[in-house]
Amino acid sequence: MNQASDVIIVGAGPVGLLLANYLGAQGLDVTVVERLPQLIDYPRGVGMDDETLRAIQSAGLVEQVLPHVSPHQVMHFTNGKGRIFASLDPRTDEFGWPRRNGFIQPLVDRALADGLKRFPRVRLIFGAFVEELTETPNGVAASIKLADGTQVGTSARYVIACDGGASATRKALKIGFKGATDANRWIVVDIANDPIGTPGSYLHCQPPRPYVSIALPHGLRRFEFMLKDGEAVGDTVPEPVLREMLAKVVSNPDDVDIIRARVYTHNARLADSFRKGRIILAGDAAHIMPVWQGQGYNTGIRDAANLGWKVALVVKDLADDKLLDTYQAERRDHAKAMIDLSETVGKIFSPTNPVIVKLRDTFTWVLGAIPPVKRYFLEMRFKPMPRYRDGALVYANGFDDASPVGRMFPQPDVQTADGERKLDDVIGPNFALLAWGINPERWLSPEAKAIVDQIGIRLIRAVPSTQFAHELATQPGHTVIGDKGGKLQKWFDGRSEGVVLLRPDRFVGATCTPQQIGETIELFAAALHLHKPQAGGVRAPAATPAASGMARSVIEEAVR
Repeated sequence: MNQASDVIIVGAGPVGLLLANYLGAQGLDVTVVERLPQLIDYPRGVGMDDETLRAIQSAGLVEQVLPHVSPHQVMHFTNGKGRIFASLDPRTDEFGWPRRNGFIQPLVDRALADGLKRFPRVRLIFGAFVEELTETPNGVAASIKLADGTQVGTSARYVIACDGGASATRKALKIGFKGATDANRWIVVDIANDPIGTPGSYLHCQPPRPYVSIALPHGLRRFEFMLKDGEAVGDTVPEPVLREMLAKVVSNPDDVDIIRARVYTHNARLADSFRKGRIILAGDAAHIMPVWQGQGYNTGIRDAANLGWKVALVVKDLADDKLLDTYQAERRDHAKAMIDLSETVGKIFSPTNPVIVKLRDTFTWVLGAIPPVKRYFLEMRFKPMPRYRDGALVYANGFDDASPVGRMFPQPDVQTADGERKLDDVIGPNFALLAWGINPERWLSPEAKAIVDQIGIRLIRAVPSTQFAHELATQPGHTVIGDKGGKLQKWFDGRSEGVVLLRPDRFVGATCTPQQIGETIELFAAALHLHKPQAGGVRAPAATPAASGMARSVIEEAVR
């Protein structure tokens, strides 16, 4: 059987769709297989953070997504008396976007799906099920059952399973999915024509029934109520019981436009491994977590941002398959940290025992009276930011906790020859070598120059805004940016190294001084497991075998 795709993605949720956009932009041949007949059209995830907006920006779709986002969404925690005992209201824009945002997932998913139309080698197939995956010496053979019952045999270099918490792919691979399920059940109720009408979100930590109230874009409101024993019949709640719950929070529970009401439980589980050979898990297939911090969606998006560029390098035969091992090395520990945070917040929010509730309210009241502690929570400093210790990184002298390596680089607005832009829009979907004040080309060795050409490292010189016009005029042919708000200078100030290597996911891969640029690029290439550039500086990508005529024609017909 001939190869039909570079990559098959199982599941057209946000993680699979974003990955397909990343890979499509790199020119890869991608097939997305979705078991459902269409995208899910009811609200699911409702909280989007700044890292996610940055990831969507890198896919070139942020302008299509922003109309469905409510920025700077405040979260309040109230006690049994209705008093706000804690709030989350971070106003940082360190990564170029607000840290907390409400959003409508079906509309964002639709924007991601529509984005695939930009790429002639990417196809999205609905109503199709991957029945079998078999690893071969050169890829993965796949048996796909289409909506009309037709079975198609095809293959790919790699398969990425984004098929949710109940992932059939993970189960077939016999990868463990350890964790816990909360004994309490909840009902989520989405309502059109918001009957509350105020912005922000509230976690009402009120016994005997804690509940959540969240304002969403386009006049939607989400309520989530803890269920008592016997209230749910299977996975539904009788309408009289539901109306009784709503009566506690709206003045007329009979005059609300319910979109859906679904019963769910909180799960916290983590896959033992994110990869088995040429099959990789991402998103909920690799980890699921309680909803308290809205991090299930965002953690999956981080997976896509981390994995997409690595898969592209390997499929193009620019890097060895070992690069894909860094995906789990970098992502699994952080996913575990987000699961732990979500479980902790749930324990604070949901107790119904009066004694425990009283202790919590007293404790939080005392902490809230201490300004540094209040700021710590208000600014969400407790949120574990991704920090990668091992992986596609260069710690020249061993791991250093104070080093920026393995952390996300800020995204300020900068001056360019084309006007003011966000830094990532200047870099594009590339690696970047960003140097403060100096022209980095001066220090490139021939070996380093070959690597720069091989993987497309963008060389950028950052200068104070006062110097920008002069440098732009005197450095034709070089990328110069002006540090309009002084944020880049502030980042570099106090550091001993004025050059930073940025990965396509905008994590710092290495830092160095100007005179160390050549050797640092070579060390970075080793960390990426890059193949040696061929004569002329660039290694030609391996040719992708054409799809078998039968497989390709049947799949293309399914897409149409």
